Amino acid sequence: MSKIDVLNINGEKVKDITLNKEVFGVVPNDAVLYDAIKLSQNNARQGTRGLKGRSLVSGGGRKPWRQKETGRARQGSTRAPHWYHGAFAFGNQERNFKVKQNRKERALALKSALSYKVINKELVIVDSLSVESNKTKDIKNILNKFKPERNALIIVSELNDNLVLATRNLNNILLLEASEINVLDVVSANLIIAEEEAIKKIEEALV
Repeated sequence: MSKIDVLNINGEKVKDITLNKEVFGVVPNDAVLYDAIKLSQNNARQGTRGLKGRSLVSGGGRKPWRQKETGRARQGSTRAPHWYHGAFAFGNQERNFKVKQNRKERALALKSALSYKVINKELVIVDSLSVESNKTKDIKNILNKFKPERNALIIVSELNDNLVLATRNLNNILLLEASEINVLDVVSANLIIAEEEAIKKIEEALV
C-alpha cells in the first residue's frame, strides 16, 4: 500500500503513514457495496403508515336499504370504498422495511467504500483536529484549507465538546467517531477528513 501524507490543521505536511491494504486497499466489491447502501436506506424508513380497510372503519353495520324493489343499486354497507366516509380499497398498511446483511459482507462493504476514497484521492488524514474554541468560523477556517467541494465527513478518534459545538451548524459537515462510521455516510461524503488515531482505530476494527 502506498504512503499517504499526514497534515496538520494548517494543511502542512507533518509526516506520512502507510495505510493497511486489507482495509484501504481492497478491490471494491460493487455488489456488496450496493447491498449495504440499500440496507442503510431501508432501515431508516419508518413504515408507520396505515389506511383503514373495511374491517377497521367504524359504522356501516346496517344495510342502507333493502335489496330489491327500490330502483337503486344494491348496497351492503355505507362504508364500502365508493361511499363517502367509506373505507380504503387496498390501502397501504404498516410495513417493516428492514433488511439484513452478513457481518463479513458489511465489513467488506465498508472496506470497499474506504478503498474508493483512497483511489479517488478523497481521503485527507490530519494529525489532530482538536480546536480551542467552539466557534463555527474557527472550524470553517480549518476546513477551508482542505477544500471540501460540497460536503465532508470528519472522523475523529474521540468526540469533544468544542468540536461538536463548532460543527453542528454546518449543514455540509458530518462529525463521527471512528466507531460510528458506516457505508452510507462514507459514500455520501465528497471528502473524508480523518484523524490519524481514528484511522488506526478503523484498521483495528476491520482487520
